[in-house]
Amino acid sequence: MEKIPMTSEGHAAMETELKQLKSVERPRIIAAISEARKHGDLSENAEYHAAKEQQGLNEARVAELEDALARADVIDVTKLSGKNVTFGAFVEIVDEDTDDEVTYQIVGDNEASVKDGKISISSPIARALIGKTAGDSVEVATPGGGKSYEILKVRFK
Repeated sequence: MEKIPMTSEGHAAMETELKQLKSVERPRIIAAISEARKHGDLSENAEYHAAKEQQGLNEARVAELEDALARADVIDVTKLSGKNVTFGAFVEIVDEDTDDEVTYQIVGDNEASVKDGKISISSPIARALIGKTAGDSVEVATPGGGKSYEILKVRFK
């Protein structure tokens, strides 16, 4: 079984979501199915079919979270340090073409969120950054063509 790297923050968020799905959403959906059954013929009951679809989606997400948590390799990023980009690092980079600066934290696949400044360890940009230090330039193959970035700063919290 392949381990999934994740931060302790990401692990806690997944546990919270799993608890919510099991203790709040699951009973709500069961009650909705029960209520819809009371309305008679199930073959033409839109409420019943919608509730059953919600149940399927909820149970699929529960299974996905349970699998990820079972395979989690939780890394406490507060104990990491160094000059090289590794999992958990905050990396400040500048696009060499546009001079746009951005800071990303490299995290596990399940906790990546570009809007929150978190990129997946398996993303092309993270793979290009791993092992590099401040001052290095990296080339990243993107769907829109190659991009060049310079690493301005590497830090750990």
